Amino acid sequence: MKKNGLHEEVLMAGFGGQGVMLAGKLLAYTAMQAGKEVTYMPSYGAEVRGGTANCMVVVSNKPVASPVVSKPSSVIAMNKASLKKFSSRVKPGGLLVYNRSLIDSKPEVEDDVEVLAIPADELAVELGNKKCANMVALGAYLQRKGFPEVGKAAESLPKVLAKRHHKTLGVNTKALQRGAEFASRKK
Repeated sequence: MKKNGLHEEVLMAGFGGQGVMLAGKLLAYTAMQAGKEVTYMPSYGAEVRGGTANCMVVVSNKPVASPVVSKPSSVIAMNKASLKKFSSRVKPGGLLVYNRSLIDSKPEVEDDVEVLAIPADELAVELGNKKCANMVALGAYLQRKGFPEVGKAAESLPKVLAKRHHKTLGVNTKALQRGAEFASRKK
């Protein structure tokens, strides 16, 4: 993200239980802590676990007129259905991060869209908790965009993560860092 004239619209999608909402809240909270204007809008499928889930986050230097994102600057897709549904919506020059652990097909995007296929589930398993794949993907996104910083997102985790899950702060922080490391090596 460019810090001058910043206006980033992000759509994160997956199935229920993949932590898409948590990743979106973390992005929104971290950007808000950095003094940016932010909106966060979740969208749930009929099911709680296993159903569809996505959220839209808008981060800007100026007030945000609407939380609705139809042509996002970036998409983070955690499963095949989400990639199929949202990849074609990425704005020209945008970023698509997708979980290649669960997606074996190539995304349909414009030629100038940057695509980062990250094995989010595998990297999360290496860290000891498959449920932190969302943080791996978010870390990769943050690394590519450069704002907010991964370290700032890690500092925001205790404020966003429910207290009953604070025992996972360490692994989630490592997952953010691991995603960032992966993204920095894949050019």
